[in-house]
Amino acid sequence: MTHVGVVGAGVMGAGVAQNLAHSGHTVALVDTSPDAVKQALSTVETNCRMSRLLGGPEIDADEVLKRIEAGTELSLLTDAEIVIENITENWELKRSLYQEMDPLVRPDAVFVANTSAIPITRLASLTGRPRQFVGVHFMNPVPMKPAVELIPGHHTSPEALEAVRELLTSMGKKAIPVNDACGFVSNRVLMLTVNEAACLVYENVATAETVDEVFRSCFGHPMGPLETADLIGVDTILYSIEVLYEHFADSKYRPCPLLKKMTDAGLHGRKSGEGFYTYGPTGATTPARP
Repeated sequence: MTHVGVVGAGVMGAGVAQNLAHSGHTVALVDTSPDAVKQALSTVETNCRMSRLLGGPEIDADEVLKRIEAGTELSLLTDAEIVIENITENWELKRSLYQEMDPLVRPDAVFVANTSAIPITRLASLTGRPRQFVGVHFMNPVPMKPAVELIPGHHTSPEALEAVRELLTSMGKKAIPVNDACGFVSNRVLMLTVNEAACLVYENVATAETVDEVFRSCFGHPMGPLETADLIGVDTILYSIEVLYEHFADSKYRPCPLLKKMTDAGLHGRKSGEGFYTYGPTGATTPARP
């Protein structure tokens, strides 16, 4: 099986690493924060042990963890055939990372950007291997979502695209091809929805619970837009909508002030314990947004 590097050990990175290791791949999981690495491994173990209870397959957590080598040094990526980047949707951070990774990773390796908004061609320009650069928009939680958006950049070679498609198939993912554009398909629509839902709370039109109930009850959505924001991460939502606003220079993508306030306050959703809802051992409780 493939030796895959995963950079960024947040919620998405942990999910990608788990999915890869459960599929039989050897994984090098890297993050600059030792605490993030430790938390990611703990999350993988918990998710594996809880999988059966949540309606998923029975997973041997010890076997999955044996396939993951985790640490804080990019040198762990030197033997990877494919490297999947999952860090924050911040252009400057991504630019610094790719410029540091590019000379360290073997020349024939393929880079995969797990991004929800930044154009793949723009990211590929940061490296000396634009033909070996592919975009994949994984959905959260990664191990439970059956499909992804697969995005080639302007220079992506058919061989690199096929290598990534094969990897995704081995992970049990349906790869939906999408042309390269800021936000692709899902986030061009979803970020507008979440941003406007946040505005409804900000303007006191409705509570977060009420907004989500309308979408669940009237449209049959399994989760409302603000529950989805908490799952993805309120900070990630803000960064994504800011990328769209900057790229298109269109006022319809202007971020809701409440998203900025919550991000500054550390109210990032499930991963921080509080967002539009507060979270404890039994799940979500009544929202308390100002």
